[in-house]
Amino acid sequence: MHPTPQHPRRVLLLALAGIAVLATGCETKKVASPVIRFDRQTTNYGDAKGVELVTNEFGSTDLQMIAEKMVGSLLETGIFTGRPTVTISTVKNKTSEYIDTTNVMNSIQTALVKSGKVRFTRSISEMQPGVDELTRQNQSGLYKQGTTAKVGQMTAAKFSVEGELTSIVKQNNATKDVYYKFTLKLFDVQEGTIEWQDEKEIRKTTKR
Repeated sequence: MHPTPQHPRRVLLLALAGIAVLATGCETKKVASPVIRFDRQTTNYGDAKGVELVTNEFGSTDLQMIAEKMVGSLLETGIFTGRPTVTISTVKNKTSEYIDTTNVMNSIQTALVKSGKVRFTRSISEMQPGVDELTRQNQSGLYKQGTTAKVGQMTAAKFSVEGELTSIVKQNNATKDVYYKFTLKLFDVQEGTIEWQDEKEIRKTTKR
């Protein structure tokens, strides 16, 4: 007995069904990606001049009060007649805290420069980059003659500013009291005399 010939359309449908079954069997299951969630945080801009009372350690408000006192006191003396040159010398931190005294002096220097009453020369810590630039201009052979800065033409400082920050800390089980004193002096470089001196005292008390 001869097999009954199958209809061409039926053969095509059976073939397609077989391919579908094979594809389904070979399909790799997809693993769902992990969902990462970030906790929301709220950040607000505060007033940079606002009073900072987070701790009784030296903070931004103390820096601002010191700078304002020193600048006002210096300008009131009239010592800066003729825009004399000033350099920043040492500012010692004699407290038990880590305090970047450079920040205090930068604020004082910025205010004095903006007053137009004084010119600042490079401090000791700033001198080396200036020397390096002079060397590069005069010894590299890269610049036109007559356009380079000449060696030996820097303006020397007439005055030098020196200061120190000290503190006294007292505490018991209920209270912590911190007393800060910032002292600043203006020396005549040539004569070695103190031409101006002032100080700012700050007391901060925390009760537990």
